[in-house]
Amino acid sequence: MADSVEEYRAALQSCPPGHPDRSMYLNNLGLSLQNRFLQLGVPSDLDEAIEFLRAALPLYPPGDPFLPSSLNNLSISLRNRFQQRGVLSDLDEAIELLRNVLLLYPPGHSDRSIYLNNLANRLRDRLQQRSVPTDLDEIIRLYREALLLRPPGHSDRAKSLNNLAITLQNSFQQRGVPSDLDEAIGLHRAALRICPTGHPDRSMSLDNLAIGLRSRFQQRGVPSDFDEIIELQRDVLTLRPPGHSDRSMALDNLAISLRDRFHQRGVSSDLDEAIKLHQGALLLRPPGHADRSKSLNNFAISLRDRFQQRGVPSDLDEAIKLHKDAIFLRPLGHADRSTSLNNLAISLRDRFLQRGVLSDLDEAIELHRTALELRPPGYSDRSTSLSNLAMSLRDRFQQQGIPSDLDEAIDLHRAALKLRPLGHSDQYFSLNNLAISLRSRFQQRGAPSDISDIDEAIELHRAALSLCLPGHSDRSLSLNNLAISLRNRFQQRDVPSESDLDEAIELHREALLLHPPGHSEQSTSLNNLAVSLRDRYRQQGIPSDLDEAIDLHRTALSLRPPGHSDRSVPLDNLAITLRDRFQQRGVPSDLDEAFGLYLQLAYLSHGASRSALNAAKSWAAFAEVTNHGSALVAYQTALKFLDQHVALLPSPSRNFDVIKEVISTLASDAFSCSLRRGALMTAVELVEQGRAVFWTQLARFRTPLDELSTSDAAGKALAAEFMQCSVLLRHKFDGSTEDQSSQIRKLTAKWDDVLSRIREHSKFSRFLLPPLFSDLQTAAVGGPVIIVNASQYGCDALIILAAQDLHPQDPVHVPLDIAQAEVSELSSEFRLLVKGGGSSNGQLESFKLVGVLRKLWLCIVGPIVQALGKFIKPGSRIWWCPTAEFTLLPLHAAGLYEKKTKNVSQTYISSYTPTLATLVRARQRVSLDASAQRFVAIGQANPDEGKELLCVAPELAVVAQRLVPIASFTSLQDTDATVQGALNALHQNQWLHLACHGVPDRQQPFKSSFLMRDGKLMIKDIIRSDWQNPEFAFLSACHTTVGDEKSPDESIHLAAAMQSSGFRSVIGSMWSVDDGVAHQIVSAFYENLVDDSGTLDCTRAAMALRNAVKSLRKKIPLEQQIVFVHIGI
Repeated sequence: MADSVEEYRAALQSCPPGHPDRSMYLNNLGLSLQNRFLQLGVPSDLDEAIEFLRAALPLYPPGDPFLPSSLNNLSISLRNRFQQRGVLSDLDEAIELLRNVLLLYPPGHSDRSIYLNNLANRLRDRLQQRSVPTDLDEIIRLYREALLLRPPGHSDRAKSLNNLAITLQNSFQQRGVPSDLDEAIGLHRAALRICPTGHPDRSMSLDNLAIGLRSRFQQRGVPSDFDEIIELQRDVLTLRPPGHSDRSMALDNLAISLRDRFHQRGVSSDLDEAIKLHQGALLLRPPGHADRSKSLNNFAISLRDRFQQRGVPSDLDEAIKLHKDAIFLRPLGHADRSTSLNNLAISLRDRFLQRGVLSDLDEAIELHRTALELRPPGYSDRSTSLSNLAMSLRDRFQQQGIPSDLDEAIDLHRAALKLRPLGHSDQYFSLNNLAISLRSRFQQRGAPSDISDIDEAIELHRAALSLCLPGHSDRSLSLNNLAISLRNRFQQRDVPSESDLDEAIELHREALLLHPPGHSEQSTSLNNLAVSLRDRYRQQGIPSDLDEAIDLHRTALSLRPPGHSDRSVPLDNLAITLRDRFQQRGVPSDLDEAFGLYLQLAYLSHGASRSALNAAKSWAAFAEVTNHGSALVAYQTALKFLDQHVALLPSPSRNFDVIKEVISTLASDAFSCSLRRGALMTAVELVEQGRAVFWTQLARFRTPLDELSTSDAAGKALAAEFMQCSVLLRHKFDGSTEDQSSQIRKLTAKWDDVLSRIREHSKFSRFLLPPLFSDLQTAAVGGPVIIVNASQYGCDALIILAAQDLHPQDPVHVPLDIAQAEVSELSSEFRLLVKGGGSSNGQLESFKLVGVLRKLWLCIVGPIVQALGKFIKPGSRIWWCPTAEFTLLPLHAAGLYEKKTKNVSQTYISSYTPTLATLVRARQRVSLDASAQRFVAIGQANPDEGKELLCVAPELAVVAQRLVPIASFTSLQDTDATVQGALNALHQNQWLHLACHGVPDRQQPFKSSFLMRDGKLMIKDIIRSDWQNPEFAFLSACHTTVGDEKSPDESIHLAAAMQSSGFRSVIGSMWSVDDGVAHQIVSAFYENLVDDSGTLDCTRAAMALRNAVKSLRKKIPLEQQIVFVHIGI
């Protein structure tokens, strides 16, 4: 072959431009290069062949007899290059060349049928890449014309019959017209008749007829069609004995049909035979075989089917491995890569559903996204990719409750449904899947006033059910889905419709009949019917409904044995139904059984799913109502599950709404429960575990390991590995809109592994576990910490005192004579008062503010101060640790504000801390030597947004005047005070004074910000930073301690972000600050901060703030005297 190419090259050189034979030699050299490409596969040969064949075309005069063959040769080369590289422009050009050939062979020409067939073949290639309806119509027309030119007896008639039949099958698949499929089968039978036994094309005709019959079976479900398919393919296999080049294909095709028959009839022997045949095909396609990836794929699919039937984990693991091997053989650009990506994703999703490993689901989602990118609009399988990605996103929503996952799933399902119109074989699945996702969104966000999602879901489910007539394999699923949606609508309507619930029950009964014992979905059907019966009992009070529901729930639970990932759902449902019967009839055994079920939750080793967490919360609520002794265990279990659930969220800052939903009032209620049972130390542990969850998660990735790293070489390596994982994870917790859940999950798994190895060291056995009271008590080393808690079950304070002589000091319980509702009212009243605070023309009326502060004193702070008097002297430091609605109130300013009385600020020096653990961490951090500390003052009077601040420059001048003599001082103002400029300065300094606008974002608290010259310095920017040994920050800006009022326990605000980033001591504001007042307070503060020694000490900040305010008491309004608070040590 190489010799012939070189010979033609030499011949071409002897025919310079203008030579009458140059076109012939160009054509010959091009054909020779094309043939060498087909043998050796060198891409440059094909490129060169196309170049020479192109060059030959202009040299043929009109009417030249060689022009048609030259056009055809170039078309073939372009098609070959398209098949190798997938460039559609090559295929488009090949089609246009064949159109030109056909013009040269008008009707009546003996060779016209050849080029009609060739043009149709190329259009069919394009149709596989781009779904253009006009291409399909033209292909059918061309094949019909070619068939007419090949009457009975023509040597190529069987080929034309076959081509037209295959195209009509494609038309049926796209348009759903039954007559297309019937005609295709008739043509295949005609082709088979002219290919008798011994004919070289008989096996191909048998195969094609089998494919057509399979399509008809899928549409109409006639059992005889499937049996004929398998017999035809067995005949094919007989005609392709061992050693035949196409035997592996025959093995594969028969295996696929047996697998399909298994899906229809459930005969295990069909599936077992299919797997053996796939194994045989794979052996005939060793590494390097062109169809090895196809065999790997088919074998994997059958193994997955067997896993779904028998539940053997090794089948699924092997299927995943085979799919990964197939993907390796289908690199980027391979026509079947998207199919392999899709199949691997489906198997990973199956494994997630079986074992609950979230990394499998994350990987499945990423694979489905990649597959979808390879199936752009117009691609024939795009609807499949849209649907599969949507289902996986909904799975993740069910596991983690991330709203954006569900919204995206709905959009994807809508897009898939548009591509599956009436008559499409997969329309049922799209109707059903979209309906389920809409129902899920309604369950999450729906309100009685807006039931559009559930109404649409019901209509979609009805449409889906109409496509699943009795005998359809998916009828039970469709019945169940419609029933669930009807029940959801019944529950949410302002005026419930009994007809919805009655219809739901009848549908669930019909579905259960289709899920007999042994069916994988029986437990789900039992559970669904039971829940609907319980709902009807609650509405109509029919005792038999409740008894039947309990029996059904018992059976459902028996099918979800201990260790099953979904056991918590039927367990919770059975317990709730038993509770209902206890409340109706008062039979103690029902109550005992319900709590016996709930107690099983305490022994779950891992309960990260929302269903397990919800079950534990349900347990706690029931125990509270009945005053059951297991209430405290219920709260402990729920908080354990909460920690596990939040730890697995991809970027908690992105999913703060999920955190708010799962936390609710859990921590404050657990605290109250512990106090009522006399477990004061447990109360402290539980309230710590369930509050400031985001900051706790972030702190886990900032924990130093100095002691471990200095122990030995292994300890040093382990500490380094932990810190590396922590840094990577912390950088993922940045509030980015980009979905990084897969990377986060993998990093978390690695981080957990390192964590378990660290805990093997004796001194680190409790490393990063929820702290014990003995650990938390160290927060009180500098003075008492007072937890002030508001719960639906009561309001209390608990004073934490430092241990004495290494002996634990019991906390002091101070019951508060105020209900949570009253605290909420007081908080609302106060927020209204301070709404206009800080403006010169809208100052608060003093007596209104004093009225709130007096209520605070009388009902809350006064009793606490009285109790404190037994343990500390006036002038001592105290730390407030408020929960729930108390976080929004100025506890530090409470007092009677009458002559001869002292308010709390005149008695003690108040500071705040969001949690005890936060204060402990601040105390543990060691300050740098004073001489090594640097101070930066940043001021932005003219930000990108917001009005001008007139006193920023004078304020920074005052700070500089006091600090320049004693510290390394830098000032950053005006154009230098940019977002990046501020971040850079904070990397180089340990002390900060920041004067600018502070802007809280109550809807998206992670976007709360300081306004700089060029934009917003947000919380999410702050928490990404890794500052070295920060000490103190004075945030001279408005609203820096204001977070999300609906989740006050999370303390997502600017001051908390600074504290989380390492600042041991922070001063922030609770509401608006007057620019001029801030200047006065700052000036007085720094006068009091630096003592006679001239050194900087952040532990003096609280006292300096109190003394500064005291000195200005007669000069500034009351609401501005109390606006600034100190947080930290």
